[in-house]
Amino acid sequence: MKEQERKEKFCTDSGIEIERVYSKINIADEQPGEFPFTRGVQETMYRSKFWTMRQYAGFSTAEESNKRYHYLLNNGTTGLSVAFDLPTQIGYDSSHDFADGEVGKAGVAIDSLRDMEILFDGIKLENITTSMTINSTASILLAMYIALAKKQGADLKKISGTIQNDILKEYAARGTYIYPPKPSMRIITDIFEYCSKEVPKWNTISISGYHIREAGSTAVQELAFTLANGKAYLKAAIDKGLDINVFAKRLSFFFNAHNNLFEEVAKFRAARRMWATITKELGASDPRAQMLRFHTQTGGSTLTAQQPQNNIPRVTIQALSAVLGGTQSLHTNGFDEAIALPTEEAARIALRTQQIIAYESGAADTVDPLAGSYFVETLTNEVEAAAWEYINKIDAMGGSVAAIEQGYLQNEIAASAYKYQNDIQKEEKIIVGVNKFTAEEKPLQDIFTIDDSIRQLQINKINKVKAERNNDKVNAILKQLETDANGTVNLMPSILEAVENYATLGEIADVMRKVFGEFAG
Repeated sequence: MKEQERKEKFCTDSGIEIERVYSKINIADEQPGEFPFTRGVQETMYRSKFWTMRQYAGFSTAEESNKRYHYLLNNGTTGLSVAFDLPTQIGYDSSHDFADGEVGKAGVAIDSLRDMEILFDGIKLENITTSMTINSTASILLAMYIALAKKQGADLKKISGTIQNDILKEYAARGTYIYPPKPSMRIITDIFEYCSKEVPKWNTISISGYHIREAGSTAVQELAFTLANGKAYLKAAIDKGLDINVFAKRLSFFFNAHNNLFEEVAKFRAARRMWATITKELGASDPRAQMLRFHTQTGGSTLTAQQPQNNIPRVTIQALSAVLGGTQSLHTNGFDEAIALPTEEAARIALRTQQIIAYESGAADTVDPLAGSYFVETLTNEVEAAAWEYINKIDAMGGSVAAIEQGYLQNEIAASAYKYQNDIQKEEKIIVGVNKFTAEEKPLQDIFTIDDSIRQLQINKINKVKAERNNDKVNAILKQLETDANGTVNLMPSILEAVENYATLGEIADVMRKVFGEFAG
């Protein structure tokens, strides 16, 4: 006699129904490293080299963040990932009135090249890959990184890393935009063009599903909206006259990893197959231009302030899904991040989680270890089919930019977020320690806090930089940037020159605000 099942219907977080058992299906005879890359973008994957183990870090001043970077590097981090504070993200110097109360809170404050020099003091940029989570001001922060590399005597052809530089998801899900969509897309394609010639190993965009998921989307929506945005960037670059077989090699993606292990693995596998199809249809013939390479971060929105130690197994499951799904780099969240910035202990545990998966679990010993699973192969197909439905709707609207302008992506994400929270309240979705298995607990004693007094430290640094630089030369360069912005030339050379002469981030952003205006949302 068959026992009564726990629920009438089992579904993934995207609403895909899960059958009781999966029987044999026709599985394509695909190999890793071959089109359409469902099984991975490299033939040997982690048997040759582990994924890059990054830890997202940045807080307070450049001096304090530099100490954390050295701590992480000494503990085995193999790549850096920089978090910037809110004023830096939206183009305001720490001295601006709008920056009051936000300096150094969500990340590190970077006001000029002087801060970038301090941030990477003692770190050779040729020897490390750096990911920078920055969008509206990505051109300025990238210019600072390039300027610092030049000061270090580095070969720019060897510098590698990633800027997020994904403005479309800012309009759809996150909100740290400055300029309207058209000039923003121009800046992005200027970066594509400049880096393809000057910094050829740099990943010029990390097309982000992470923040779409953090805003409340499902896994299917995260996949569909991210690839639709990627398609828009491809078309914008092609319209600019760039060769897809050149610039598409430097595009990367940034995905979220949530708790539904198998759906997440299926999402990552489907993403590669779909992107290979999209790039091929748009003219990519070089396999490296068809490959979807991605960074993963464990789900910040899944972390709970209640019973925060529960976040350690959550992060472990999420990290494992990314590895089983074939990620190229990974950041694991600290267990205390629902409460505050991670302490050194929490950051170390998060890094050790990756190292245990890599060195002890066996998950990295074979390529695409879940391939051939009836369940995972079926789920990969179903996630892909559901994502194509969304992409076809977006294409019918005229693409991602038009869909965002019409509010379609935003409304779909909001509806999913509402359903998710409603399911938790009705206990149809169980969150351990939140709506089931609750317990009285003492608050964490060791929490990381940022002192508001650091704003004055940053203002003092800005004043010192302005007193020591050649202000007449800076003003002339900013005037040239304004002229370039009013024209059609690539903006990166003028931005780089301004940065090298210690123009501040806010001064450069304000020039472009003057020319392009601000997006009201």
